[in-house]
Amino acid sequence: MEIFWWVITIVLFAVGLIGTVAPVLPGTTIILAAAVIHRIVLGPHKSISWPVIGVLVLLTLVTYAVDVLAGYFGAKYFGATKWGTFGAIVGAGLGLFFGIVGLFIGPIVGAVAGEFVAGKRMVEAGRAGWGSLLGNIGGMLAKLIIALAMITIFLVTVPSPF
Repeated sequence: MEIFWWVITIVLFAVGLIGTVAPVLPGTTIILAAAVIHRIVLGPHKSISWPVIGVLVLLTLVTYAVDVLAGYFGAKYFGATKWGTFGAIVGAGLGLFFGIVGLFIGPIVGAVAGEFVAGKRMVEAGRAGWGSLLGNIGGMLAKLIIALAMITIFLVTVPSPF
C-alpha cells in the first residue's frame, strides 16, 4: 500500500510542476497537498516531519507573492510610473480569473492603462506593458524553481520506501 501512496504523491508532484508553468492549476499548492497527504496517510515514521511541511507552506506562500509582484517589478524596471505599476498589480489580480491568457495579458493591460492615466504616451505605456510581461515570465521561472526546490526538500527528507 505504501507504494500506491508514493505513486499518488509523484503524480501530484508532476501535476504541480505543470501547474507552475500553466497557471490554470495552483502548482505549488498541489505539491504541498501531496506532501501533506503523504504525511497523513503514511505517518511520521515513513514521511516528512511537520517542520518540513512548515517550510513547504512558507515556500508556497512565497510563490503567491511572486505571482502578484512579478509584473509590478518588471514594469517598474522598465520605467513605469506609480500608476503603471499599480495597474500591473491590479491587472495581475484580475488576470488570475482568466487563466493563462489573463495571467499574461492582465498585467500588460493594467500597466498600459495605468500609464495612460498618468498621461504617458503610447511608447512609454508600451514599455511598461512589456516590462510587466517580462516580469511575469521571470516570476513563472521563479515559481518553477521554488516548486522544484519543494519537491527536492520532500525527497531528501522523507525516508526511502525501499
